[in-house]
Amino acid sequence: MVLALTRAVPQSIDRCELTHLERTPIDYAKAVEQHDAYEAALRRVGCEVRRLPDADDLPDSVFVEDTAVVFDEVAVIARPGAASRRAEVEAMAEALRPYRRLAFIQVPGTLDGGDVLVTPGRVFVGISGRTNADGARQLATYVSPLGFETIPVPVTGCLHLKSAVTGLGSCLAINPDWVDAAIFRDYELIEIDPSEPMAANVLTIQGRVICADEHPKTRRRLEAHGLVTLPVPAGELARAEGGVTCCSVLITIP
Repeated sequence: MVLALTRAVPQSIDRCELTHLERTPIDYAKAVEQHDAYEAALRRVGCEVRRLPDADDLPDSVFVEDTAVVFDEVAVIARPGAASRRAEVEAMAEALRPYRRLAFIQVPGTLDGGDVLVTPGRVFVGISGRTNADGARQLATYVSPLGFETIPVPVTGCLHLKSAVTGLGSCLAINPDWVDAAIFRDYELIEIDPSEPMAANVLTIQGRVICADEHPKTRRRLEAHGLVTLPVPAGELARAEGGVTCCSVLITIP
């Protein structure tokens, strides 16, 4: 079973942290509707969806991905780079505790889950405005005994590493304008359409690729490679620098 942990869109979403986008109004009702559609897509691909407690006082709390990185043997509880987000992690830690041994990123490390791309035997960690080198080092100490090599990746053109590159099963979706594609030379790469810079953020679950409905040109590229896509409306949370990976933490339960 794949358990998908999510959290409701907070009513304070319009006060979210922003790094690379100008602040524009977020339609709360529309964001809730789109998030509901996202959760429906998770169920459609076979996930059991479980919501964490609402956190209307935490403007970015819908973006649960940044609070933890889950492996088969351990869940690494993050320490978000934005201080305003650090209160989000407690609920995620409690939700994961029944299923995984927990490890924690400690001061002075910072780590956002959106900066962590896990592939077989390798963990790529974006060194960004939210994740620092010490956070990447701490993560490496937790996953090296599990057989993972940790590879730091400079991130400057976007918020998180997974804004620029995500997994598609046996290959990767990538925006080469935002991350050095040479770092991923051992993988088959599918470049997003240049007119859709945020389209590299997709979520692959059990052979289905959940992607933003707002990126049809990139979706056609994915489908041309034989991938089965499931588009969901995601434009409103994109105003808060959110993508489809951001809104869930996935746990495989035997």
